[in-house]
Amino acid sequence: MSKRLALFDKLIAEGSQDPFHHYARSLELRSLGRNQEALDALLGVTRAFPDYVPSYLMASQLAQQAGDAARARELAQSGLAAARKAGNDHATSELTSLLDSLG
Repeated sequence: MSKRLALFDKLIAEGSQDPFHHYARSLELRSLGRNQEALDALLGVTRAFPDYVPSYLMASQLAQQAGDAARARELAQSGLAAARKAGNDHATSELTSLLDSLG
């Protein structure tokens, strides 16, 4: 197990409600090639922290890589709504581009 994954697992087990800890754990899983676990973790982030915009883009990209275009589109659309609500123009642009690439 990676040291970073162990750190994020520990923080979360201790009750961390910082969405970044949950999101970063997902990214660490992805970096370890554990893509389905990473996607599952990111879906958990979107449920627990629906306003945490970065999780939608990463989850959508992982769903796209897994060949699930419908789920990728759904996640990108949800993320786009969250990004607009937050006034996050950068994420709005990225999610719009992703949606365009999904057709």
